[in-house]
Amino acid sequence: MWRGDDERTKASGVQLETEAETPEILVVDDERDVADLYAMWLDEEYETSVAYDGAQALEDADESVDIVLLDRQMPGLSGDEVLGRVRERGLDCRVVMVTAVDPDVDIVDMPFDDYLTKPVTGEDLRETVEAMMRRDAYDDHLQAYFAALSKQATLESEMNPRTREESGAYAEIAARVERLADEVDHLSENVDDFESLFSDLTESG
Repeated sequence: MWRGDDERTKASGVQLETEAETPEILVVDDERDVADLYAMWLDEEYETSVAYDGAQALEDADESVDIVLLDRQMPGLSGDEVLGRVRERGLDCRVVMVTAVDPDVDIVDMPFDDYLTKPVTGEDLRETVEAMMRRDAYDDHLQAYFAALSKQATLESEMNPRTREESGAYAEIAARVERLADEVDHLSENVDDFESLFSDLTESG
């Protein structure tokens, strides 16, 4: 995997990575042309593999995979089901939903790291992968914070202000972000690109 435990150092609870191996990315989409296009956009810089359905994705998802780009709507096993099983296995990878399904409040409890709504560009994918790589260097508290912040930003981009104000699910994720922000506040001074990571999420919303 990309993470290098043997060269990992810790500073005030923040894990810093020094090993620079090429991350491995698994692209999952039942539209073969789409999956192959995503892989083509990425494989100049990253090790990429492709799965055309949920069952194949679960076969290919192992400890060697660092980032999964996952479609939600697929025949057989849906992306939501694949996401759940990946998390049940405890695989230490980032999962980005890349889908035509507009996000709704159902995403609040989904254990993904980021959410991209199709159509996406090569630049969108590369920027997201780079953000996931940066995020991967930090501890569980920061991981949880950025995942929650990503959901909040995604919902803010899709919901009008009145709907957000009346949504209990949005209030839940906003409260989660506030709570996690308090927990990681003391860590931010030790993270060189904390502001960059924060900007990645807030600007996408």
